[in-house]
Amino acid sequence: MQALVPIGWQDLAEQAADWLERNVLLPSLLAQAISIAILVLLTWWTSPRLQRLALNLAAHDAVGPLHRIVATLARVAGWISLLLLLWFARLAFNGMDHRADLLRLAESLVLAWVLIRLSSTLVRDERLARAIAGVAWVIAALNIAGLIGPVIGLLDAMAVPVGNYRLSVLLLLKGAITLAAFIWLANALARLVEQRLRLFSPLTPVMQVLAAKLVRLGLLTLAMVLALGSIGVDLTAFAVFSGAVGVGVGFGLQKVVSNLISGVILLLDRSIKPGDVIEIDGTYGSVATLNARYVSVLTRDGKEYLIPNEELIAERVTNWSFSNDLIRQHVKFGISYMADPHRAIALALEAARDVPRVLTNPEPVCLLVEFGGSSVDFELRFWIKDPVNGTTNVRSAVMLNIWDLFHINGVEIPYPQRDLTLRNPEALARAFAGAQRSMEKATTLSSRADQRN
Repeated sequence: MQALVPIGWQDLAEQAADWLERNVLLPSLLAQAISIAILVLLTWWTSPRLQRLALNLAAHDAVGPLHRIVATLARVAGWISLLLLLWFARLAFNGMDHRADLLRLAESLVLAWVLIRLSSTLVRDERLARAIAGVAWVIAALNIAGLIGPVIGLLDAMAVPVGNYRLSVLLLLKGAITLAAFIWLANALARLVEQRLRLFSPLTPVMQVLAAKLVRLGLLTLAMVLALGSIGVDLTAFAVFSGAVGVGVGFGLQKVVSNLISGVILLLDRSIKPGDVIEIDGTYGSVATLNARYVSVLTRDGKEYLIPNEELIAERVTNWSFSNDLIRQHVKFGISYMADPHRAIALALEAARDVPRVLTNPEPVCLLVEFGGSSVDFELRFWIKDPVNGTTNVRSAVMLNIWDLFHINGVEIPYPQRDLTLRNPEALARAFAGAQRSMEKATTLSSRADQRN
């Protein structure tokens, strides 16, 4: 039987067995494999309980983005617990002066899987999620190959001096990753604060928007400062530079800065809010949006005026709905002196009540305001609560009703009249007679001249 097997294959098998005995079938590797198996079984048994606990925590104690974060972490709670257990096991083996290569390999694979799961569920941006997954796989591959240290050293060696500062590729990567993490965290916290502010009833919608914008701006600024400080950037020079730039920008962009500050003042004093009906310099319409530099006013004919915030602060503005939406309208009309004024008042009030937009509380009122030269003058006053739908159209509807009711009931709306009184009619009669005789004489002379010719 031995003659049938080439001697070369026997040597190769013996060498393979010897390599397995010296490199694989080691007590430390077997112990690591057994530890990994035990930790995987333990995680498999406790993972459903950990997931239910985390989901209950997300359902009862978290809202908004925090709820989403906790719910996402709950889905990978088992993998996170396995990662922690493998990390502790590797520390234990290292503490006993044993190499933990197998544990390090398992830890790297689990870490890469956790990062990929988190990036695919926690990060909304698909491109960012793919980038995080790619970085996770690169880190895992370098860790498995044992090249993290040399790669870090190589990236740190690729540096250029910038003044007293040493700028390396490793530093740029750290700064970019740190900045991305801080900005993501700032946006998540800003969304959480914004949802909390919406539930805070004492704040008006305008103040809620302003507070949310200020919180978001503050968190993003803090993220930038922390990211720069984490990579050792001295912020003193930036403070001096930003001060100098601020002075220059202040002189060059006075109008822009004035409009920005005016916009903040409008948000704070709530003199003009989205939905208000305002009139400024002949422009009448409803406020569509409040922006940082201008206010968008939408008129009834579809035009949208962009009015700078500074004008709303410096000019006189009529806000038809500042304290409430009630607006009183006036319709003036006149009747003949021969008509019954009491009947005219009753018909005018009926005409106002027949228009759906006219309020019954406060009730319409009709007053006799003047005995005019040609008519008895009245003023009908009524209230509406939707000025955003227009005011001229409702006055037109009321006047048409008055016209119809007056014609049906025989109430005359007179034309302008003028009475001419002659103080000496006899003199006027003599003047007319003299003029008539002069015309007759001229006619006679003209006819005689024609006969001679």
